[in-house]
Amino acid sequence: MTDGEFGSEFDGAFGGEPGSAGGRAGPTRGEPAGEGRGDPFDEALALANAAAPACVRPETEAGAGAGADPTTVRVPYATRETAAPRSSTTGGGGDIPYTPDDPFSLDDPAACGNGHSSTSRSSSTPRSPRHSGSSDPSGSGDPPAPTASGPRPTLAALPWHIARDIAERAVPGPPAPETSALGDALGRTLAAPLTALTDLPSFDTSAMDGWAVSGPGPWRLDHPAGASEAGPPPGILAGHAPTEALHDGHAVPIATGARVPPGATAVLRSEHGEVRELSDGGRRLYAPQPAPPGQDIRPRGQECRRGDQLLPAGALVTPAVLGLAAAAGYDELTAYRRPRAEVLVLGDELLDHGLPQDGRIRDALGPMLAPWLHALGVEAAAPRHLADDADTLYAAVAESTADVVITTGGTASGPVDHVHPTLRRLGAEVLVDGVAVRPGHPMLLARLAPHRHLVGLPGNPLAAVSGLVTLAEPLLRTLAARPPAAPYRTPLAAPVHGHPQDTRLVPVAYREDERHGLTAAPLRFHGPAMLRGIAAADALAVVPPGGAERGTELELLELPWSAGWSPVSSTGWTAPGGA
Repeated sequence: MTDGEFGSEFDGAFGGEPGSAGGRAGPTRGEPAGEGRGDPFDEALALANAAAPACVRPETEAGAGAGADPTTVRVPYATRETAAPRSSTTGGGGDIPYTPDDPFSLDDPAACGNGHSSTSRSSSTPRSPRHSGSSDPSGSGDPPAPTASGPRPTLAALPWHIARDIAERAVPGPPAPETSALGDALGRTLAAPLTALTDLPSFDTSAMDGWAVSGPGPWRLDHPAGASEAGPPPGILAGHAPTEALHDGHAVPIATGARVPPGATAVLRSEHGEVRELSDGGRRLYAPQPAPPGQDIRPRGQECRRGDQLLPAGALVTPAVLGLAAAAGYDELTAYRRPRAEVLVLGDELLDHGLPQDGRIRDALGPMLAPWLHALGVEAAAPRHLADDADTLYAAVAESTADVVITTGGTASGPVDHVHPTLRRLGAEVLVDGVAVRPGHPMLLARLAPHRHLVGLPGNPLAAVSGLVTLAEPLLRTLAARPPAAPYRTPLAAPVHGHPQDTRLVPVAYREDERHGLTAAPLRFHGPAMLRGIAAADALAVVPPGGAERGTELELLELPWSAGWSPVSSTGWTAPGGA
């Protein structure tokens, strides 16, 4: 089998995106594989790690003849510098600039699978074996990249949906749940159903300020036991249990939330009653309308009875859930802890303040990623800025104790792209190395150790957002035991150009349309290095290869802060359609 044949076999295993070398649309999750094929997820994972045999053309002197048979090798680590281009996403490290007014043409290098871009700091400048090995402080060097005389495996970037599925299933589930005080459970996921420990309310309660009355009116106003006979009766206040029953034809003032005395049949609101003085010095309460039994009384157990399930396991602990749990008698909750992430922003060219100058630019990812992770319910400290130094990156990743390390930039094969060599030195297992998506195709996912992962995001801002929603969010959602949002689709308000082979993620904003109702309007300024579009967006539209016309319903990935805009109810911290 030749290199080209290997690429076709890879595409066929996942049913490449329409317009790609693979042909048909990729299988949906749960779709049975064709006869004679395994699970596409398992095949993708195996190929991404080269756990399956990688068939390559022998290029050593002994096998360089035209009639030499293919040699099967097992690649310990699939890197971008050792993988020949197969699709438009494997030809270079940077993303191709793209605007709706300048669609890809047939002569675009991106359409041919060998395009390069100068807009990304993760450029595709080849890395020499000497440079790759220079990062080892011990002097032993990283495993050298295969040279032209060695076997060269050919790997294709994974289809977008397959890559997301791998990220979601990269861990078997969340860590063991923990029991914590109510306040510490905010943002976590319940590990067990929330069951009422008491009736709510736990006693008959007045719903209004007024008078508790017994029987039909008018009613004689009583002084509660122990109260002075001089002046108006103080009534029953919240937090004070009445000691005497209320007799028929009598009334007593009562405050909202106070316990209704035995014998009371209703509560008469203060604005509906009139108190008149009697000749004997007593007082009588009159009402223009009768007070039907049960009026303005919240009966015991109206909201729930002891033992009722209030929320199922898997529910997100929101501020309202904390209030409900407290009302139901809880001091602690058992929930899955929030995943911990560490963000490493790579690049000598980045400034953390002031205006761009002398060839250096402002860091846009550091201020964006930590709050974005917080919105997903993840614990993340302030990002760390690291210089473009292999040893520095190696030490930072090796010493991190976070569940997920997130790096920005350095995922391609440029002269200062150290992520792949660092993963090799750590003996990491690569799960995803390149995704057929624009922007952001040089993203990667690797397992550093059991229950510890690294997500490598491209350095361009919008490309990094693409990697965040494609790989980081599904992985973190599984670690937090949050269920995936229901698929959410909305018609387009305008046509969107598509990449010839890859999925595109395009910022959109919700708009009302007379014909289609709620629609998704594509926004301008969505190049890989731009954030102006995503800053005004409600969601990212998943655009298939070839694009989509106005009115076409597309899958949407809602942004964490736009949940209130969704017409579909949410089951978690992220909105429906949010990844």
